[in-house]
Amino acid sequence: MTPAAELACPRCQHPENAAANFCSRCGGALRGPPCPACDAPSEAGDRFCTQCGAAVRAQRAPFSASSNRVAVAAGVLVTLLLVVVIVVRTAGGGGASAPGGQGSPSAPAGGAPGSPTPLGPTSAVDLGSMTAREAATLLFNRVMSNVEAGNVAEAAQFLPMAIAAYDLIPALSLDDRFHLSLLHAQAGDGASALSVAEAGLAVRPTHLLCLAVAAEAAILLGDDEKARAHYQTLVDVYEEESRAGLVEYGTGEGGHANLLPVLRGEAAEYLASGRP
Repeated sequence: MTPAAELACPRCQHPENAAANFCSRCGGALRGPPCPACDAPSEAGDRFCTQCGAAVRAQRAPFSASSNRVAVAAGVLVTLLLVVVIVVRTAGGGGASAPGGQGSPSAPAGGAPGSPTPLGPTSAVDLGSMTAREAATLLFNRVMSNVEAGNVAEAAQFLPMAIAAYDLIPALSLDDRFHLSLLHAQAGDGASALSVAEAGLAVRPTHLLCLAVAAEAAILLGDDEKARAHYQTLVDVYEEESRAGLVEYGTGEGGHANLLPVLRGEAAEYLASGRP
């Protein structure tokens, strides 16, 4: 019987099945997104395609405590992040929750303290058994929960893993783009946050979540004109768009119904304030 092919995790060097997308020990991504030009596969960390030479991903700003302070300097973004956490925790259904169970980002979940588990010493969740979207959602929840709790170091640990997980989703939904844009903004990378959000708006120009996070990314970049344009669109289309019946606008699993009026209020406040 031919043994299964293996590759070393680029993050912790643990040998892993070559067919896996994530390391079963540290949760790190084992491969990168497909090349946008020729669709060839890439390895984790690749910036250029080995088949055609096209850029696989834009270079990201490193996350640090200082870049985190830049990201949260826009007060609206803090509110948005915390409301997302609340909505994630209170949404009905069996969607992915923050590791540790019961909504706690730090509750032990089996294994000896300090032992290497898929999401660190506080989780026994195996990312390798999940789809790319399931892993991305779980890691997003983990980052947002730590942002809410003020755990900058732990948020920094999981932030690049969460972004890499979204890179592995073959076709990002508009809600995926909302989440990924938030993660880039939390990393202080306003340019990537804006690019991801506006890619969603190219698909649906009235999408409330993408409009809100695009405005916030523009604020991080100091582009008041663009922020106002996105916020004005949000206010103008809100009544009709909020009744569009999209899953992400609902009250069920994956819905952000409680977040929508907060976004409208923040948009109206920004437009009326004469900021920056």
